[in-house]
Amino acid sequence: MNLKLLEDLQNNISKVMIGNGRTMKLILTAILANGHVLLEDVPGTGKTVLAKSLAKSVRAQFGRVQFTPDLLPSDVTGLNYFDSKKGEFVFREGPVFCNILLADEINRATPKTQSSLLECMAEGQVTVDGKTRVLEAPFFVIATQNPLETLGTFPLPEAQMDRFLMRIGMEDMTQNQELSMVERFLVDEPLAVLDGICGKDELVTLQARCREVYIHRDLLKYMIEIVHATRKHSKIMQGVSPRGALAFVRAAQGFAMTEGRGYVTPEDIKNVASPVLAHRLTLSVPAEGVRYEEEIIQEVLGLVRVPVEDWEKR
Repeated sequence: MNLKLLEDLQNNISKVMIGNGRTMKLILTAILANGHVLLEDVPGTGKTVLAKSLAKSVRAQFGRVQFTPDLLPSDVTGLNYFDSKKGEFVFREGPVFCNILLADEINRATPKTQSSLLECMAEGQVTVDGKTRVLEAPFFVIATQNPLETLGTFPLPEAQMDRFLMRIGMEDMTQNQELSMVERFLVDEPLAVLDGICGKDELVTLQARCREVYIHRDLLKYMIEIVHATRKHSKIMQGVSPRGALAFVRAAQGFAMTEGRGYVTPEDIKNVASPVLAHRLTLSVPAEGVRYEEEIIQEVLGLVRVPVEDWEKR
């Protein structure tokens, strides 16, 4: 399996981003699994820069929506308007008609506007005035939000959160990394000169290969046991849904692919467990911090026995 392209993508993004190697790997995992990512962290940590770096690294159509309280669903999906010259209604495409969509500060929009992304994220299509239009593949949404600020924001409903394959936070920088970042941006603007190294057709091919990554049946059982354990945990009121179980499997395949393997191991599963499962939980106890759900997922992993097998064997 030739995965040099994935290394090249990560190296290209690293020309702009300092550190955040795991975050970049998880984002590539989500793209390979044909999922979407919610980047959740405080302002100024590089969420938007990371999204833009990814978009520029892929030679594909890029769209951006700055979510605000007055944003309408038609501002996202598009609308039909009357063209007086043609004497008929014409459809004007919204920013979702692209390959990579940056939904910046998604929780600043009203729930009605947030829900305009549900159909396109789950089904890759948009329905306006009864007519359905299919979005061109690949279609990848990378949304950002600040988990601490509540003034002027609208929490994402469970149905919207479930559409995101992963919820990821940015990684803390060391002093040396932060110094390197400041020096890198002191004179130059690396993002402005970043070149694309991957075409959208190549990305679609990689997504097709991701589904061919082998998962031993014992590992599939292990993953389903983890999912069912979330539904029985005393601190969880509602566990992971069947959609979440399938997302878990796809993410494990994608992570194995970023590791250069054609088969999944237990370590791949553990690496994607928190990003894929934590945001799908409804807790029965008050949250003790923004990462409390991830701690509970780690508790669940400790309760389920890891199988031992030759994972390459089919």
